[in-house]
Amino acid sequence: MTPAQRALAQLEAWPDLTEGPAACGTGRALRTPRAEIVHFHTDHEVDLHLTGGAIRRIAADLRASTAIRLLPGSRWVTVRLDCEADQHLLMSLVSMALKAHQGPGPAGAPAQPLDGVPAQATAGRPVQEPTVRPPTPECNLRRVMLVPRDAPLG
Repeated sequence: MTPAQRALAQLEAWPDLTEGPAACGTGRALRTPRAEIVHFHTDHEVDLHLTGGAIRRIAADLRASTAIRLLPGSRWVTVRLDCEADQHLLMSLVSMALKAHQGPGPAGAPAQPLDGVPAQATAGRPVQEPTVRPPTPECNLRRVMLVPRDAPLG
């Protein structure tokens, strides 16, 4: 059984999630009545639908993880499943995504664009001015070229 298959089997048992085809057309998805939460595209890659607020809250931690790929303007993060710790990370992030998709934030809280996930949240990296782009509803599968984590770039 592949890491993604193990994660899918474990998450299918969660009462808030229903399994079906991914809206992007590739792989399987787990969804709530409100949104698709997880896409299983390959044996080792899972796209997870977080909200802008959730990503902003844990941006530094997401950027520090070698198992996570963030794309500017996307509310989806890609989780690379190479070991048991990556699967535990996915379970925690799915739990967070479920809570984030339950409903709007506190009454009267202004909506904040996802773009410009605070660069200041990642120490040692330059602060970048946010760019204004509409959020993308698609998962990351078609937005990136998949390169194995240990493959040389270039």
